[in-house]
Amino acid sequence: MATRSTIMDTNSFRPEAAEGVAPEILAMTRRRARLLGPAYRLFYRDPVHLVRGEGAHLFDADGERYLDVYNNVASVGHGHPRVVEAVHRQMTTLNTHTRYLHEAVLDYAEDLLGTMPAQIGRLMLLCTGSEANDLAVRVAQAHTGRRGVIVTAEAYHGNTAVVSQLSPALGSAQPLAPWMRTVPEPDPRLAGSEDLAGWYAAQVSAQIADLERSGFGFAAFLADSIFSSDGVFPDPAGFLAPTVDAVHSAGGVFVADEVQPGFARTGSAFWGFERHGVVPDVVTTGKPMGNGIPVSGMAARPEVLASFAGELPYFNTFGGNPVSVAAAQAVLDVIREEGLQQNADLVGAVLLSELRSLAAEHEVVGQVRGAGLYLGLEVVSPDDGAPDRDRALDLVEELRRRRVLTSVCGGQGNVLKLRPPLVFSPSDAEWLVTALAGALTTVAP
Repeated sequence: MATRSTIMDTNSFRPEAAEGVAPEILAMTRRRARLLGPAYRLFYRDPVHLVRGEGAHLFDADGERYLDVYNNVASVGHGHPRVVEAVHRQMTTLNTHTRYLHEAVLDYAEDLLGTMPAQIGRLMLLCTGSEANDLAVRVAQAHTGRRGVIVTAEAYHGNTAVVSQLSPALGSAQPLAPWMRTVPEPDPRLAGSEDLAGWYAAQVSAQIADLERSGFGFAAFLADSIFSSDGVFPDPAGFLAPTVDAVHSAGGVFVADEVQPGFARTGSAFWGFERHGVVPDVVTTGKPMGNGIPVSGMAARPEVLASFAGELPYFNTFGGNPVSVAAAQAVLDVIREEGLQQNADLVGAVLLSELRSLAAEHEVVGQVRGAGLYLGLEVVSPDDGAPDRDRALDLVEELRRRRVLTSVCGGQGNVLKLRPPLVFSPSDAEWLVTALAGALTTVAP
């Protein structure tokens, strides 16, 4: 199977290269393929059979402890007792849909909207980030009366029929929408001597003009403000502001996909877009919202939502159900009460500094970029500094052997994506740095 998708295929198990995999693990992979079909992927050349999680740690079937440096799904930690108790209590009381009144849904909507700029005043609840982004595109197209959407070159926005066409990271087998245009990742090295903010706004403006010429018109710029799939590009803070101005000048909508950078992930801000000093027209969120319980949201300016919501009734059987909302409310409460945004800021800053010190000692480490507990570490050739995907994968596998779990991102698949639960502690950070130092010595002596 040739690698096609950076997010799905790069760091994946290949049955044809399963030498050394334990017989019981290999048997389970074969059973999985037989029952679930060939579309699914597993991480690692030697897959991990996980059975339990606690905080930032995971445990396999043999009782081995792993450090989770990848999952923003369990954002406040695996098995957090507050979330478990909230879900259990609500499940024993009532679980239905939003066509009946339920006060907890309204309380949560008020609470979540209170974390956003005052201009964003409506919340629609769904189950997944894919659904939220799908709805956001429909809202933007209804509001503008136009169709065209701009995304980044290695974006991933979900797997519905609409947003999979707006997700180049899904790879060569995924057809992209003819009304979609891409802009490069916001890498200062691509901008050269130009100011990144102005250069990036010019890239988006050029694609807006192309959509207008093509007859599709321009509806939305859909972006993850930390550019996670593109390789993690958080800096300099504020560089997106001229781009958002260009979007609005063209009559378009800025959709901030906060599935990755939202919910305190970047440390200095609760939402990733806040670091850029902008107010989106639509905000989408998903994975970290319910700590593993499926729940997502699309928040919008009322005037942007009006064209869609005023004409079309919307219903989602499980979106906004009381059990999922109980989980989501518990996550918000835990982030505040346990100071997890501050933890992301403090531990993330220490980790970024330590990783940059490590980079100075190893020629195969290029840039280390990050904000809070979302970091990207480039793996490059020591000869010419070119992206080195093969060595990055070897490094990921060596970290897995050292019981540290992560993966890769970026258009070349050479950036380690370090995105642990928000409860990541200083001792967890020390474990990661020590394991990475050892792995680098093994892979690139």
